[in-house]
Amino acid sequence: MASASPPVASTQPTLPSGPAVFKTVPYAFILPEILCGTWVWILIAATSVSFPLLQGWVMYVSLSSCLISLLLLISYLFGFHKNSENWKVLDSLYHGATAILYMSAAVLQANATIRSELGPNSPLYYQLNSAASFFAFITTFLYILHAFSIYYQ
Repeated sequence: MASASPPVASTQPTLPSGPAVFKTVPYAFILPEILCGTWVWILIAATSVSFPLLQGWVMYVSLSSCLISLLLLISYLFGFHKNSENWKVLDSLYHGATAILYMSAAVLQANATIRSELGPNSPLYYQLNSAASFFAFITTFLYILHAFSIYYQ
């Protein structure tokens, strides 16, 4: 006589979809990453990009990261991942690579902030660049938290 065994429950956590994205770590970091990254871009654009070589890279990283993160957030909200394990790998690789790029951008923005201290529009551009540097480092920290917290889910 064979007994039917109960189905084994999956031990892997499911990926969030819909509003649950905003309540689940690390996916709840996506919206603050987008908002802080947008502030970086806006603050640098307000300085008329005084140092194009430095701040051009910062604007590229912040704008492209915001757009890709927005696409990733939309894909989580609409459940395009279909609970595939590959999405966790994609998410981790994207956020890890973006954290490295944002760190380079934050350092270049800090350099632009130091250089703008004695510039022709000194107080205003220095304050805008300081705020952009602050948000660039905060955004870097958020991307690092997101990349590493995927492993501790």
